[in-house]
Amino acid sequence: MTIPFSILDLCPVLEGSDATVTFRNTLDLARHAEAWGYRRYWLAEHHNMIGVASAATAVVIAHVAGGTKSIRVGAGGVMLPNHAPLVIAEQFGTLASLFPGRIDLGVGRAPGTDEVTSRALRRDLASSVDHFPRDVQELEQYFAAEKPGQRVRAVPGAGLDVPIWILGSSLYGAQLAASLGLPFAFASHFAPAQLDRALDVYRERFRPSEALAKPYAMVAWNAFIAASDAEGERLFSSAQRQFVNLRRGMPGKLQPPEDARWSGEERALLDHVLACRGVGSPETVLRSLEDFLARTQPDELIVAGQIHDHAARLESFRLLAELRTKVSY
Repeated sequence: MTIPFSILDLCPVLEGSDATVTFRNTLDLARHAEAWGYRRYWLAEHHNMIGVASAATAVVIAHVAGGTKSIRVGAGGVMLPNHAPLVIAEQFGTLASLFPGRIDLGVGRAPGTDEVTSRALRRDLASSVDHFPRDVQELEQYFAAEKPGQRVRAVPGAGLDVPIWILGSSLYGAQLAASLGLPFAFASHFAPAQLDRALDVYRERFRPSEALAKPYAMVAWNAFIAASDAEGERLFSSAQRQFVNLRRGMPGKLQPPEDARWSGEERALLDHVLACRGVGSPETVLRSLEDFLARTQPDELIVAGQIHDHAARLESFRLLAELRTKVSY
């Protein structure tokens, strides 16, 4: 069975570099992804993280969509409690008007940052996360056809085709996506613990809607592919270092690969949170990929790859695109 592959770009800011280079690399990867047959190119909202440059997610989406021709571009995702639904509807209505038929809107309820920054973003935390289902439904209403007497509109926005996805890393998102009849994307690239149960819940409880007749689940995976297993492991070390530093309270830019020595506790953490991955040669990664797809049976796979060297990152995603034609599960 062949399924679509997509890319999740975390817009890494490289050690010794800056956001200008990041955005140039992002567009270059997106253009290659389009040529290689990837379906979507998604960008994620994070704040106050010097190693991630996609805080102004809608702006970066416009940059990527404007520099490509056919690939779908979207948010994976916008952290909706940080924003008024009307503002997001206006932003993505604008994007959908500029790039018709190419814009996706994935929304999540996490802050995408620390508590202090959350307060700077939201001002009032009391009404944020608990109102997420209501905010999603409000967002849907802004994209629906305008009703007689409607006093508040998204301009542009009303009547536009902007698919809304629910993103999640727990059962909560699966339940909400199922109840609203929306596509569901699970963040298994860094939070795999409840992946299998969340997929079961989503599929078992799904209610057809105007947006979607049957469940559509996308799962996230990490790929670090090179000519050899040793080189793949070396590339992977940058992502490992970034994650360990984040957990240590020392977030930073994406560092070059190196031979890292992890404590037993750090190794256990990395093996858990980054369990959904393929690392090594194409032959090694193909086995990991087939096992993961057979286990999860997704409708689509979205892949992250925090690789420091841009040329190596391009090569990893090129090799992954080739593996897609060889997958059997």
